[in-house]
Amino acid sequence: MASLTPTSLPPGVADPIDALLSAHGLRRTAAARLVLGWLLAHPDTSYTHAQLQMALSDEGASAPGASLDRVTLYRLIDRLTQVGLLLCRVDSQRVRRYQAMPTSVRAIPHFECQNCHRDSPLAGALKANAADLEKAAAMALEVLKALGYQDMSMDLAVRGLCVDCATGSGA
Repeated sequence: MASLTPTSLPPGVADPIDALLSAHGLRRTAAARLVLGWLLAHPDTSYTHAQLQMALSDEGASAPGASLDRVTLYRLIDRLTQVGLLLCRVDSQRVRRYQAMPTSVRAIPHFECQNCHRDSPLAGALKANAADLEKAAAMALEVLKALGYQDMSMDLAVRGLCVDCATGSGA
């Protein structure tokens, strides 16, 4: 996966979103810029297809030519996931959730509530231990790569009841 900084942008590409799309072999369409830009702007949130479509419909009103129908959005998030720009998680209810995948991260730990179905990132909660978790994920992926597995990503999901549901104070 290519890691781009503003100083390493390809010639003629000024926008970091366009640079990421180009580096991964994708067309720099208004729809692709809108979807990737939205998800990169909200890195700690994962969205279902419907949530993403709703959020983008509000955003798309201010971006001419970026109107997205349901099928176009499905195809676009599928392509972005295939090239490693998005992480796709399937929760216990078989609902797909999409999140921007930082190039430096091998695994994004998250907590999934079995009651309210909120998906919460755990990197902040793990603080110092997040580095240990990242090393363990990298080691596991290296071992699998040595065995011949390819194009891997890791999803570290902890499932249970969130604090609000466990105490009865949440939805």
